[in-house]
Amino acid sequence: MAHHKSAIKRLKTNEKSRVRNHSAKSRCRTLEKNLRAAVQSGKKNEAETQLQVVQKALDQARSHGILKAETVSRKKGRLMKLVNQLTA
Repeated sequence: MAHHKSAIKRLKTNEKSRVRNHSAKSRCRTLEKNLRAAVQSGKKNEAETQLQVVQKALDQARSHGILKAETVSRKKGRLMKLVNQLTA
C-alpha cells in the first residue's frame, strides 16, 4: 500500500481511469460484435448504421487516448471492408 499522500492520490486516479478505459474498450467490442452479427444475417441497412456507430465509438476512444490511432484505423478499415462485401 502507498504511504505518501501523492501516491495514494495516484492510486485513486489510476483506478478511475482503469474503469473508464475498460468500459470504453468493452463498448467498442460489443458494438463490433453487433455489427458482425448484422453482416452475418445479411441486413445491409442495419449493418451500415451499425458501422457508423462503431466508427464513432472507436474515434471517441482514440481521442481520449484509450486506443492507439493505428489500432482504430485498422479496425475501421476491416469493418468497412466487411460491410462493403455485403453490399457488393
